[in-house]
Amino acid sequence: MPENHRTRWSHQFISMLESLRMGTTFQQGRRYARAGHVRSVTISTSLVTALVVDEDGETYRCRVAVRAFRAADWSRIERALAGEAIHAARLLAGHLPDDLDTILAGFGLSLFPESLADVVLDCSCPSWQKPCRHLAAACYVLAESFDADPFGILAWRGRGRDELLEALRGHRVSAQRHSAAEGPAADRAADPAADVAGTATFWTAGPRLNPPRPPVPGTVRYPDALLDQLDPLPLTVGRFEVTDVLRDAYRRFATGLPDP
Repeated sequence: MPENHRTRWSHQFISMLESLRMGTTFQQGRRYARAGHVRSVTISTSLVTALVVDEDGETYRCRVAVRAFRAADWSRIERALAGEAIHAARLLAGHLPDDLDTILAGFGLSLFPESLADVVLDCSCPSWQKPCRHLAAACYVLAESFDADPFGILAWRGRGRDELLEALRGHRVSAQRHSAAEGPAADRAADPAADVAGTATFWTAGPRLNPPRPPVPGTVRYPDALLDQLDPLPLTVGRFEVTDVLRDAYRRFATGLPDP
């Protein structure tokens, strides 16, 4: 894939932030990102949480929040994507349509925040300046993850990959049933996906079309990620912090390890 397509998503996101003209802060953030100071990035609906280690060894929790699209907006987006076979083919191949920005703009939406007013930045460090170097570093790693797995952008806006593909399949099945009632010729004309895949089973093919994706570079997903998104719990269990006890329990549940 050409370089401009591989990096277009990160470029859009970073360009908005760098327009703040905070050169020193973002220079420090790039250095932190390249040096591996960002230990984890977790993407969920509306919220990205990152853990960033400072040069003094202190770990800070960064949060980057946007407004998720409404359910009605996603319904319109899904119908638009399902109506074009080339969009369906790209999504199944793990890529976002090149004209996704144009599709969203037609609904008055934007894939990325267009200004600082559209994003909320927060860091647990004592710096009064936001974004700080920790947030800048988190944003650079987040942008890289978008290039590696652009479905993370959609998850941030409220639709995970599997949920989106399932919704598109539902729209195609509905279209097929509607056209089937009008006759075979109409069914074929109403199903552009059949022309791409060469079969009417394009939308009902087995899991081989959705192989497990490798982890996104720079992104770590772990069973106790929720604990990093919460404020510290002022509770103890004997001489142990309750957060540490819960963290161990989460990891044992995920791995199936027996209790000690």
